[in-house]
Amino acid sequence: MNVNEPAGFWIRFGAMILDSIIIGIPLTIISVLITGSKAEDEFLSDTLTFLYSLLTPIFWNGYTIGKRICGIRIVRVDDGEPPRLGTMLLRVLVASLIYAVTFGIAVIVSAIMVGVREDKRSIHDFIAGTEVVRD
Repeated sequence: MNVNEPAGFWIRFGAMILDSIIIGIPLTIISVLITGSKAEDEFLSDTLTFLYSLLTPIFWNGYTIGKRICGIRIVRVDDGEPPRLGTMLLRVLVASLIYAVTFGIAVIVSAIMVGVREDKRSIHDFIAGTEVVRD
């Protein structure tokens, strides 16, 4: 049984904002400088952001830079260990597809779930079998 305290909506939101500022903005600027084209810029920037979201928690024990600063991390529900590749593929790729297919409605539902559920798990946490906890 995991004894870690679940991370709530505002701390997770803060970590996402920090990741956007620290990683997203520089990646977009670098993409524009490399490609010089808006369409190619979006593809390169989106690809790099996807890889960051997918791989960083695997190699950094469940943290992204924003989560590390906020003192929260992603763990697997079953054993409390950091996520592996399959877990993160479910969390990032499959969940993104669901969010896209529902035209963003599932994103709103996820935010509400994190805000009101006792375990603070969102749709992508349920899909991947993960939770975000405080250190």
